[in-house]
Amino acid sequence: MSKLSVIIPSRDCKFASKTVEDIFAKARGEIEVIIVLDNWWPHPPLKEHKNLIVVHKGTATGLRKSVNIGVQIATGEWIMKCDDHCMFGEGFDEILKKDMEWDWLCNPSRYALDAANWERGRGPTEYLYITFPYVEDNQFGNGLHGKKWWGPRYPDPANPGAFGAGLNSGFQQFYYREIHEKDKRVDDLQTFQGSFWMMSKKKYLQVGGLDEKMCDLMENEPQELGFKVWLSGGRCIVNKNTWYAHMHKNEQPRDVNGRTWKLSYKAMRETGRFQTWYWMNNKWPLRTRDIEWFVDHFWPIPSWPENWQEERAEYNRDKPEMNRNFRIFDPNGISSLPFDKEG
Repeated sequence: MSKLSVIIPSRDCKFASKTVEDIFAKARGEIEVIIVLDNWWPHPPLKEHKNLIVVHKGTATGLRKSVNIGVQIATGEWIMKCDDHCMFGEGFDEILKKDMEWDWLCNPSRYALDAANWERGRGPTEYLYITFPYVEDNQFGNGLHGKKWWGPRYPDPANPGAFGAGLNSGFQQFYYREIHEKDKRVDDLQTFQGSFWMMSKKKYLQVGGLDEKMCDLMENEPQELGFKVWLSGGRCIVNKNTWYAHMHKNEQPRDVNGRTWKLSYKAMRETGRFQTWYWMNNKWPLRTRDIEWFVDHFWPIPSWPENWQEERAEYNRDKPEMNRNFRIFDPNGISSLPFDKEG
């Protein structure tokens, strides 16, 4: 089958080399691995492979720039982006390519990674929903965030399909959708975690890739790409026939995950504010579908009220200060924002 280019944007993670080796050990088809080092060198060092391409940036310019550099170099029909602290299922590449269309984006089932022991942990997690951006979420605050799609706390036999956000009452609720949708081996995704995604290079370029002008953060990467795929007529899917495991850095001690930097909370808030304005008000010029289509396609959505369009109008009317200072200056409608790099 066709070639897969694996792109790894990497910065200050002691498991980067192990992630690269895991990819080469588990892939079964033709691949190349492009690791883009954001002003650092891995330790332990990377091993040599004939189909490993190492790009070192002398200045840290962020995830979006790193991914776009990798895509420019990629020679595969398919591109896959993953974090530098992931492990994979046997033959993940061929399994994912088998159930793909050129205008789709896919994720495998996601598990937690015990990186210190390099073992797959709890999971799988397969369903996230996008939070209603105008009401503060108790976990993420305001904005379009991907959140675990739990089941009802007390399942209603008369309404078995009533998926919700709920309060976590244990395994059966947290993995409710995974349990009840287990026979759907390929299913629609509303959103996903940005630690892994795969799509054709053609589709990535068609939708303009990741926006570098918006910010240099990891913030809202999956929402940006997910909206671009769905709203341009494509489809985002989960393929449950294979898996990957991801180390969540917030769940690991600093000496385990190796991260020596942190994101600016101010920049994160500004990014979320811009994304809310941009996607909720249909500002992306390449769309063939509007946000109304997207909401209807996945309705009902936890945290979203029936009158969500009225609340959007009220927010735009009553809080104009939240929608100002966005200077659109290029054909793709990209914003320039004054981000605080500190923190």
